[in-house]
Amino acid sequence: MALKKDKQKVLGEMFDDERIKTFLDYDAPQGVDGDFHVLEKAYRGMRAENFLTFLKFFTAAKRNINATNTEGQTLLDIVSTHRHAEDYVTALKEHMAK
Repeated sequence: MALKKDKQKVLGEMFDDERIKTFLDYDAPQGVDGDFHVLEKAYRGMRAENFLTFLKFFTAAKRNINATNTEGQTLLDIVSTHRHAEDYVTALKEHMAK
């Protein structure tokens, strides 16, 4: 018996600034850097235009854009390997990601 999802995936959702700012408040799992966690959540949950706006709020809050995951990778390291992530890579670099 297959379980039915309780929520359909929303594609192309546009976020206003208040919705985008909520991504700054996600709690990281134990052992995961909080800055890396919210960056990854925003990357996975936003279109490139919204992600760029998120990065403005993220850096204005003096968060670490070069935070790493448990393997020592930055979000830029990870995103750079994704085929369709050019706009995200550009946005990260514009905000001083290394």
